[in-house]
Amino acid sequence: MCMRTGDEPISARSPLRLRLGLALFGAACAVVGVVAFAAAGHPGWAGVCGAVVLVALADAGLVVRRMRQGAHFQPGRDIPPYHPDESPPPPDRRTPR
Repeated sequence: MCMRTGDEPISARSPLRLRLGLALFGAACAVVGVVAFAAAGHPGWAGVCGAVVLVALADAGLVVRRMRQGAHFQPGRDIPPYHPDESPPPPDRRTPR
């Protein structure tokens, strides 16, 4: 069972490489959509796919920026996801008989 400390939203880790891959895959699919819809004569749908390309590339840029910020903003595997509990251990509640 995982110990909860209460600061999980602050110290949560995000799989940035996976998010970057998904953003680039989405951008590539949307580029294919732009080309296909433009060739088929549907400029409205080509514009929608173009907007998706822009959003996906902006997300990829944000992810790359976060990755370059380093371990302070995105903890690595060697940094624990919570602040260690520094309080003394609780007293033993068993009574000798």
